[in-house]
Amino acid sequence: MNRKALESLDKEALIDLVLTLAARVAELEAKLGLPPKTPDNSSTPPSQGKKPSADPIASGSKGPRASHPGAHRPLHPDPTRRRDILVDQCRHCGTDVSRVAQTPFHAYDHVEIPEIKPDVTRVTLHRGLCPCCGEAFRAEAPADMPPGSPFGPNLRAFVIYLRFMHAISFERLARLMSDLFGLTISEGALVNMLADSRPAFARQKNLIRARLLAGSVLQSDETSVRVGKKNWWNWVFHHGEDCCFVIRNSRGKDVVADFLGDVRPAVWVSDRYGAQMGWAKTDHQVCLAHLIRDAQYAIDAGDIAFAPGLQDLLQRACKIGRRRARLADATLQAYRSRLNAKLDALLHIIPTHAAGEKLKAAIEACRHSLFVFLANRAVPPTNNGSEQALRPCVVFRKVTNCFRSEWAAHLYADIRSVIETARRRAIGVLDAIRATLNGSPLDGAASLLTATKKG
Repeated sequence: MNRKALESLDKEALIDLVLTLAARVAELEAKLGLPPKTPDNSSTPPSQGKKPSADPIASGSKGPRASHPGAHRPLHPDPTRRRDILVDQCRHCGTDVSRVAQTPFHAYDHVEIPEIKPDVTRVTLHRGLCPCCGEAFRAEAPADMPPGSPFGPNLRAFVIYLRFMHAISFERLARLMSDLFGLTISEGALVNMLADSRPAFARQKNLIRARLLAGSVLQSDETSVRVGKKNWWNWVFHHGEDCCFVIRNSRGKDVVADFLGDVRPAVWVSDRYGAQMGWAKTDHQVCLAHLIRDAQYAIDAGDIAFAPGLQDLLQRACKIGRRRARLADATLQAYRSRLNAKLDALLHIIPTHAAGEKLKAAIEACRHSLFVFLANRAVPPTNNGSEQALRPCVVFRKVTNCFRSEWAAHLYADIRSVIETARRRAIGVLDAIRATLNGSPLDGAASLLTATKKG
């Protein structure tokens, strides 16, 4: 607004303008006094945090490092072969000692990898004419080597592992296959290899989802993902030994409703994001780690009345949760009663800063969702498990810039479901991928080993 426009205003309009500007200035000045959002006092990811510069003088004055016991590589429990080295002649006098009893005094492993080359089987199908009836006959292709794609399940599993576990691009993956294995595989062939595996991983993901929905507790979280030129969302639903990922173009409740169908778990664990609230039949456990960071932000902003006490209370609750396996049910119930009583006293305190007032309002809204984990041992006090499950997805996003097509995004979600479930069940990733390609469920090590041997 220029001077001429101001001169055209009457007295009342000028007063309103001045009051509006004054309110805006006060609002901006209040924001200037707020502390910055960091990973320690908010949900800002650690990758966006700034590390302080170390003082070279202080860092160099620590003195010599304390000694520690030596360590060595343990011997392999099942070596491929053994070599027993015996002495033929005495090194002092040259006497023949080959017939003298000798005992082992030192054992070590020599580790080497064999020459890497592809195992190529040329399959030739024959045909002919029956000398009896004169009809033509032809050989059928073996079940383990069908015609079509020349690449076997082990090679497919290895490609999937490198692509989705280590975020190797198709160009580098084709070069790696050529340099290490002597296999010329085009980028298009690699893409087709992944596309052909979609039904197998979709079936495995459906089995994982069914096991999750059959349980009584469910945890969830989400993070952004890039599909094409649009922002989508990578959701994770998990508990115990099963974990399921879903990539959708929505961050709303429709994603959760589509995943659950008609099922409603007894207890839900998540942060306080609205799309993840209201799904449990009995209780909802909010993430105490998020609230502890929110309390730290209120403390940094200047609240010295309410936030410090709340932070101490929540940290104490988390410590009790870590000791939960060693505590009796009656002890946990007593702890829960004490924590609730302490929380009631804290809620009577008037915060000394607006950030503290906002935190207090949030605590009042989720008052009955703070200590559910003390009444149900299957419920964790935080949603850290969801964030840990999503961490490899975030790394993949940063390395690859995500996906060009929707089918690739859905395939990645299915593969991550198999990989994370296998990790929780202490199953090798390559074994899990091979079992999935062979159509075997991840229900146990016995079925998995059987499927692997057949492959």
